[in-house]
Amino acid sequence: MKAHGMVHKYGDNVDTDVIIPARYLNSSDPKELAKKCMEDIDKEFVNRVNLGDIIVANKNFGCGSSREHAPIAMKASGISCVIAETFARIFYRNSINIGLPIIECKEAARDIDAGNEVEIDFDSGIITNLTKGTSYRGQAFPEFMQKIMKADGLINYINEQQETE
Repeated sequence: MKAHGMVHKYGDNVDTDVIIPARYLNSSDPKELAKKCMEDIDKEFVNRVNLGDIIVANKNFGCGSSREHAPIAMKASGISCVIAETFARIFYRNSINIGLPIIECKEAARDIDAGNEVEIDFDSGIITNLTKGTSYRGQAFPEFMQKIMKADGLINYINEQQETE
């Protein structure tokens, strides 16, 4: 499984309240949430993001409240993966549960710039910055997490498992 796209870059402590502001939580429709994604940190994000794009950030991405709306909004906006130095644990788990790939890699988070073209191989954990011609070794997903991602989330994965039994 791979991701490939242009980078949107953010700093430390990007919390769930700026990923999807609380004032928009009256909807659980992913398409509606996507329209407001990153609004409080980057007003032009929704106009720039394209299907397959990648977010790169520094430390503690996804901190704050435990709402699942944040990774849902990002995925629905077209983001194919988030790379960060570290993630808030609940955001990490919520992302996996809804099938949004995330990968921790300190070197990539620090070296990759906004607008760079990046490719990620989730099987190996290799992140390639095609713009700079550099590669980084991120944390590869364990096999069971890759299966969740390929199923587009935990609920779909569980349903698929029940159908095969």
